[in-house]
Amino acid sequence: MNIEINNIKIGLALVLLSLAFGIAMGVSFGANEEGYKTSIAAGIAANPTMHDEKSAGKIWRFAQRAHFHATGISSFALGLVILTMFTSMRASMQQLTSVLIGLSGAYPLAWYSIYLLAPSIGREAAHEHLIAKLLTLLGVGGLVLGIALLVGNIFLGMFRKR
Repeated sequence: MNIEINNIKIGLALVLLSLAFGIAMGVSFGANEEGYKTSIAAGIAANPTMHDEKSAGKIWRFAQRAHFHATGISSFALGLVILTMFTSMRASMQQLTSVLIGLSGAYPLAWYSIYLLAPSIGREAAHEHLIAKLLTLLGVGGLVLGIALLVGNIFLGMFRKR
């Protein structure tokens, strides 16, 4: 087994960025939760026809989901990226696998974009927005493909070094 951190550096950097984003959101909640809620209320007040009595709570929940998913997904993605370093994969496949797993950080950004968009365009429109859809596809798709490559190598011996 050849341990080479250079093969996973890009994926590792993506995962650590996502983890830092999640932690920073948590810190900002602790430091200024009311600022988030005030911003949401102002957006709803500026666009009252797009909202109902549940909007403020639901939009606040979107911000929380961005934080929860960033820290949660990044935590297990970090383990998967490190595991990739210990596989028998060719260097190029280790790099691809780690980058795909690292792209999982796009999923929390989808929730963050929904949180940002919802006050001005409504909750449903924010969920259906192209940015949210693309970030979800990139994050979930990258994670699923990365795990598939990792499982293929570990359990089926695919992509081995020659």
